[in-house]
Amino acid sequence: MEAIKQTQFNFPGQTAFYKGKVRDVYTIQDKYLVMVVSDRISAFDVVLPEAIPYKGQVLNQIAATFLEATADIVPNWVVTVPDPSVTIGRMCEPFKVEMVIRGYLAGHAAREYAAGKRTLCGVALPEGLKENDKLPEPIITPTTKASVGHDEDISREDILAKGIVSEEDYLQLEQYTRALYARGTQIAAERGLILVDTKYEFGKADGKIYLIDEIHTPDSSRYFYSDGYAERQATNEPQKQLSKEFVRKWLIENGFQGKEGQSVPEMTPEIVTSISERYIELYEQITGKTFVKPANGEVLKRVEDAVNLSLNSL
Repeated sequence: MEAIKQTQFNFPGQTAFYKGKVRDVYTIQDKYLVMVVSDRISAFDVVLPEAIPYKGQVLNQIAATFLEATADIVPNWVVTVPDPSVTIGRMCEPFKVEMVIRGYLAGHAAREYAAGKRTLCGVALPEGLKENDKLPEPIITPTTKASVGHDEDISREDILAKGIVSEEDYLQLEQYTRALYARGTQIAAERGLILVDTKYEFGKADGKIYLIDEIHTPDSSRYFYSDGYAERQATNEPQKQLSKEFVRKWLIENGFQGKEGQSVPEMTPEIVTSISERYIELYEQITGKTFVKPANGEVLKRVEDAVNLSLNSL
C-alpha cells in the first residue's frame, strides 16, 4: 500500500495551503477546508521519517464516526467525507487552546506526577496515586496551541487573565469538553475500552462555536482495554492500551524524546507494519467495524478525484 506522505494538490478555488505535522489543509474560497489526513506520524512534536500505511484513513474514519455520534452535543465543522482519508468542512477561526481532559493518571500527567508535581494546569491532584489510576473525577488540563514547537500546559486562570479566550466562550468550551468526554467514555465502554484521556479543538464561525479537527482517535486519545484493567492496576502491571503511547515508549527506549542532539531510531519495515496494525486494531475495536483497505492504485489520484467531485457539488 502506497502511504500518503505529502500532497501538493491545486484544487479549484484554492486560496491557501497549510502543512501540519500530520494533516495537509487546503482552503477553498476562504470558506471551506479540505483536510487530507496523511500517513505521517509525529511524536514529541517531531514528524518521524517513515509514513504509516492506512494511518490517515484510520484517523479520518474514526473522527468521522465520533463527530457524527456527538453532533447532538455540539455542532461540528464537517460538511462531507469524500474519501477515506479526507474531510471537507466549514472554515472556522480556531481557539488558541486545546481542551485536554483526563480521567486517569497516564502519559504526560503521570510523568509530571512522578516528578513530584501535585498541580497540573492549576488543578490539584491528590496524594497516593500511581500511574494509570482512575482520578476522583475527570480534570481539564488545557494546553496552548503552538504553531511550531511544543504545546505548553496552561491553567484556566491564565487563559482568562491573558485574554486568550473570553470567559463566556471558555466556560462553554469546558462544558462541551466534559459532555464530549462523557459520551466518548460511554461509547468506549460499549466496545470494551476505557477512554483514558483525550483532547478537543474548537473554532468559531459566524459567532457560533464548532468542534473542529479530529476526535477520539489514537492520535488525540488514549485507550485502555477494560478487561483486566483492575487486575493489572492491583499487581502494578502496565495497562494494555491502544494509543500512540506505544510509539512514544518505543522511541524513549531507543533514546529519543525529541530533545536537541537526539536522533530518531531506525524505523524498520517491521516497526512500520506493527504501528500500522495497531492503528487498524484500534479502528476495529472502537468502531466495531471491519477496516476496509482501499483497492490498490494511485492513492493521490484517488484523493484528488474525490475532492474535485465534492467541491463541484458544494
